Amino acid sequence: MAMKIRLARGGSKKRPHYAIVASDSRMPRDGRFLEKLGVYNPLLPKDSEDRVKIDLDRVQYWLSHGAQPTDRVARFLEAAGVKEKTERQNLKKGEPGKAAKERAQKRLDREEAARAAAEEAKAAPAEAPAEEAASE
Repeated sequence: MAMKIRLARGGSKKRPHYAIVASDSRMPRDGRFLEKLGVYNPLLPKDSEDRVKIDLDRVQYWLSHGAQPTDRVARFLEAAGVKEKTERQNLKKGEPGKAAKERAQKRLDREEAARAAAEEAKAAPAEAPAEEAASE
């Protein structure tokens, strides 16, 4: 049985309140769970002690039995010092779309052409006086 430690949403519309629960990964987000491990209230200020409350002993128990925390719960556990920090990779979201890539490429091409024209302009006047002096 694949176990997850995840958030189960409660509260009314636009007033979220989450329970941190241990559940079977096949169950729905707000469905059946095995044990409630804590609460998370995102409406409270970030420095409030009541924003995240976790029963760390029970979390350790479930982690030792193979439960995998979701990304958000893993962040809570890292802040509590239960889990070591992991480096996250945001592979797709940080990558620009097709049109943005094309615009960036056009801009690079224009800048490169402008640099080449500036170098030619610098080189051309320097050669012209040398040619005049040779013809005299």
